[in-house]
Amino acid sequence: MNALMRATAFAMVLMFPLSAYSQNVDIRLGTIAAEGTPWHDVLNRMKQDWNKASNGKVVVRIFPGGTIGGENEMVDAVRIGQIQAVGVSGVALSRIVPGVGALQLPMLVDSYDDLDRVRSALEPRLEEAMAKEGFIVLNFSEVGWVQFFTKEKAKTPADLKKLKLFINADDSDSEKLYLDLGFRPVPLAATDLLTSLKTGLIDAFDVPPLLALGNQSFGVAKHMIDLRWAPLIGATIIDRKAWEKIDPSLRPELLRIARASGRDLRAKIRASGDEAIAAMTKNGLIVETLTPAETDQWRAMAKTAIEKMRERRLIPAEYIDEALRVARGEAPPSKAAPATNRPR
Repeated sequence: MNALMRATAFAMVLMFPLSAYSQNVDIRLGTIAAEGTPWHDVLNRMKQDWNKASNGKVVVRIFPGGTIGGENEMVDAVRIGQIQAVGVSGVALSRIVPGVGALQLPMLVDSYDDLDRVRSALEPRLEEAMAKEGFIVLNFSEVGWVQFFTKEKAKTPADLKKLKLFINADDSDSEKLYLDLGFRPVPLAATDLLTSLKTGLIDAFDVPPLLALGNQSFGVAKHMIDLRWAPLIGATIIDRKAWEKIDPSLRPELLRIARASGRDLRAKIRASGDEAIAAMTKNGLIVETLTPAETDQWRAMAKTAIEKMRERRLIPAEYIDEALRVARGEAPPSKAAPATNRPR
């Protein structure tokens, strides 16, 4: 009898993985990206490729345009199981793992090659930290270079400090930081940006050019400072419990597809950013070119901002130090040689 029970139990253990992964897995994915935007298009293609690669076992449904709420609300929705995945910007990602903010330090880099180096160096650590918080990173992507748009001509930090500056209402840390730096931040929902410009509630905002073109806010704020203030990172993340419901044999291919989607999106955004500036310039945007002295003023502001982030512990110091080291092209710190007990 005991031998029979052991044999039955062993058979059940062998059968369990098959039954556990026999059913379809539904993934509800939220994003504030509207249909027709590059971000939504890439997610939609990933959805189709996942369906094909899994023979219909992994079904992704996308909820675009912020129908589930803002980015922080969507992350909360994942935590309670309302949805299983989100495509979000670095604002929401930093709320989960503050170290993500090290990829978005002001004036850390000004080229995509340098940004790729910093991201590649930090990705493993960030993905591990995300996993500890219950999220699997499917891919890292981008939203574009953040640049300042103003209703009246502005070129220096002192010029911008005179204006009422839009801040995403979900990003209270940036609001406090801008206050510390002497700016006049006005926290608002992203959907209120254009209306607030027209009514005079704000005079300036900082977003990637592609977003300014998409919502036509450049038509009201006709000046853009020719300065890549900071990159805005994005990522697609999935609840770890939902990911682990997927057949393990399918996960490597699904992850490969997701990573390829992230690379495709980065390429699209990088090309579209310059195209957006050209399109806006043709339609009345005035690009304010900076002198070397004016650029130096922004560099000094960026240095102060990074130190404020360190002081406020908005980003862990080790992430800031690593990002700065890689951006400068410095070698990793040497490890001390292990002590020995050899007699001298």
